[in-house]
Amino acid sequence: MITQPARSGSAVLIGRKVRLREIDPADRRTLVGFDRDSTPQLGGYRHWAAHRASAADADDDSQFAIETLRGGVLVGSMCVTADPETHRLSYGIGIAPQHQRCGYAADAITALLAYAFGERGYRKCEVSIYGGNLASLALHGSLGFREESRPRDTELLRGHVKYPVMMGMTAEE
Repeated sequence: MITQPARSGSAVLIGRKVRLREIDPADRRTLVGFDRDSTPQLGGYRHWAAHRASAADADDDSQFAIETLRGGVLVGSMCVTADPETHRLSYGIGIAPQHQRCGYAADAITALLAYAFGERGYRKCEVSIYGGNLASLALHGSLGFREESRPRDTELLRGHVKYPVMMGMTAEE
């Protein structure tokens, strides 16, 4: 993974398949379109929702566009929340439906973790995943995340399992 300075001074993270870069104003229409084209998630969450707010408050919070190295195609977005005092970070990631199952999410997460653990000294990454999102649970498990908590009392809403599964990974893992 290589990092390069972006126009605003934030890092550009480069994996094997994707580049995580600053979100440009021109990206917004495409990202909103990804939400429109995607299947609604439980609780109404859509990956672009994290980017609708104004710029992040904390110094280490970042919003990234995920684009392919080959062709520079925008395929998704990632919002990272980091706490330098506790050396922990978390993120939300969304890949457009037409670009899923191509390895872009795994590559983006791997690039982020290499940067956060290797260059920034973070010690732990935590993610919250809906229990019904089996693809995301499997992806994170394959990357080395471990399940840390799952509520015993789950809720079935309109035929969907609705509960968060907390998964985590430490820098040593």
